Amino acid sequence: MFIAKVVGVLWATCKSPGLEGLKLCLVQKMHGTTGKLSGKPVMAVADKIDAGTGDTVLVLDEGGSARSILKRDEAPVRTIIVGIVDQVTIEGKTVRYT
Repeated sequence: MFIAKVVGVLWATCKSPGLEGLKLCLVQKMHGTTGKLSGKPVMAVADKIDAGTGDTVLVLDEGGSARSILKRDEAPVRTIIVGIVDQVTIEGKTVRYT
């Protein structure tokens, strides 16, 4: 799992059947307290989480677990947004994202 910033939303006119009805977001890893982004953006699906561009989110990056959460064993999914982060506290320092 990692904290990320939603940096964009993907639109597809044609999707794999396992992705139908799912929102596709671009997320980029970020440091919890500094907000510094790192690495390249990756695609993550959002099912019941209404995450959008600019939101700070908690991302699960394990294919089997992502498919289990979706209850779609055949979905071509590795990365899923599992929550929107309101705040992070590390070593007594709290940063609010809402």
